[in-house]
Parts: sequence; C-alpha cells; structure tokens
Amino acid sequence: MTTQPLDRTPSPSKPSISWKQWALPLSVGLIVVFCLAPALWQLLTSFKTNEAIAAIPTVYFPSEFTLEHYQELFERRPFFNYMLNSFVVATLSTVLALGLGSPAAYALARLRLQGESILVGAILVVTLFPPILLFLGLLNVVQALNLGNNYLSLILPYAAINLPLTILVMRSFFQQLPRDLEDSAKVDGYSTVGLLLNIVLPLTLPALATTGILAFITAWNEFIFALTFITAEPMKTIPVAASQLGGASIFEVPFGPIAAATVLGTLPLVLLVLFFQRQIIRGLTSGAVKG
Repeated sequence: MTTQPLDRTPSPSKPSISWKQWALPLSVGLIVVFCLAPALWQLLTSFKTNEAIAAIPTVYFPSEFTLEHYQELFERRPFFNYMLNSFVVATLSTVLALGLGSPAAYALARLRLQGESILVGAILVVTLFPPILLFLGLLNVVQALNLGNNYLSLILPYAAINLPLTILVMRSFFQQLPRDLEDSAKVDGYSTVGLLLNIVLPLTLPALATTGILAFITAWNEFIFALTFITAEPMKTIPVAASQLGGASIFEVPFGPIAAATVLGTLPLVLLVLFFQRQIIRGLTSGAVKG
C-alpha cells in the first residue's frame, strides 16, 4: 500500500500593508489640508450670505451662494483702482530691482573684486533684516523729499528691499554659466552690455522669473509702508484697502466683504505662480546646485 506524499507548500498569505505605505500619503494629505484650509475658508466665506456667516453653529459649507459681497466691494469702494495701484507699484518695483540687481550680480559673479566675500556676506546679512527696521528712516526721507501720496514712496523702498535677494539669486545663476560662451561672444564683437542683454540674461530666464515673482509678491503684500506713505483714498493698495473695510456701524465687522477682498487680492498671485510654475521650479532647483 502506497501513501501519497503530503503537500507541504505553504498557502499564499494576504500581503500585509506596511504602515509606511499609508503614513506618507496621509501625512502629505494632512499638510495640504492644513495649508489650504484658511484659503478655502476665506473663499467659502466670500460666497456665503450674511445669515450663513452669522449662523450658530458655524456653517462650514453653505447651501446658498451669493455674489453680494463682491458687488459691494466695487459699489462702495473703487476696488478696481486699488488692484491697479498694487499692480503698478509691484510691477515697477520688481522691474527696478531686476534692472539694478542683475548687473550687480553679474559683476560679483565674473569680476575678481577685493573683499568680494565680505561684500557678499554683507548682502546676505541685509536680507535677514526685517523691513520694519527701515520704517522710521524712510519716513523721514519721505517727509524731507515731500513724497507723501506718491507712488515713488513705495516703489523705491520695495525695490531696495528686494535688491539683496535679487543679487544673491542671480549671482548664483551667473556662476553656473560657462565662461567659454561669454568669451566666444566677445570674439564676435559683443560689448559687456550687449553680452549681458543678448546672451547672459536670456539663459537665466528661470532665475529672472523666480526672483521677479518673489519680489512681486513681497511688494504686492506689503502693508506698513503703504499704510503710512499713502493716505489718499484713490492711491491705496489692496492690503490697506482691505484692512479699512467697515460695516454700517463701528460695531459691525463686514466678514463677507473682507473675505471677498482677500480672495481678489490673492487671486492674481495664484494665477501668476501657476503661469510661471515651470520657470519657478527650474529656478529654485538650478539655483540650489551652486552658491
């Protein structure tokens, strides 16, 4: 009598899911929710009715949406002028910072200057200073030059604040460019200015886009200087105008119009970053290779 051999091959077990496989997506999801929750709350509040905003318990997702708060912004205040003022000031200060910072960064990257390391270190230290330290000095300058209620009282300080960061970022990019390319351009008859405008700057567009957007956002969101140096109602910028929105009485806080003003003030920055996102990523990753 023969016996059949026992089949001792182990039965396939169900694959176990390691905690590391779900911990990372869960962490990323929580971080995204944590970062976007305030923006989503402002967006929903701007579309809520006044009854939903004042309701107790809090209404997180309203069942009824309205554009009343946005209409109120443009009917009661010249909000389009505020947006235009912010755009003009931020754009001109950014162009000025890039126009002055790029040649300075190119000189630091290519010329052998005495005390170059000390100069670069001083520029780095200046970037760490909060702009509020310049407030009293700038106030005296604005009063002495009679620049109150003048766009120059904002454009020049914003450009000066963004200038050190522009120099450091652009210098890092200029150092990565091969010198042979510049030598070949000089052989072809390019001057230093022509070389910088026609050869070097087009190759550093990611750096220009990254630095320009950072400078633009800084100028767009600045509040203290804009609140102090500009008091004329038609010349105010968005942060100041949004902070001065009032209700029908001193005891009423217009949460809806404030949320709408916040959304309108943030939307151009979001669109700008989304439009230049590739250049920003290239600029940040390339600029981190070599300092």
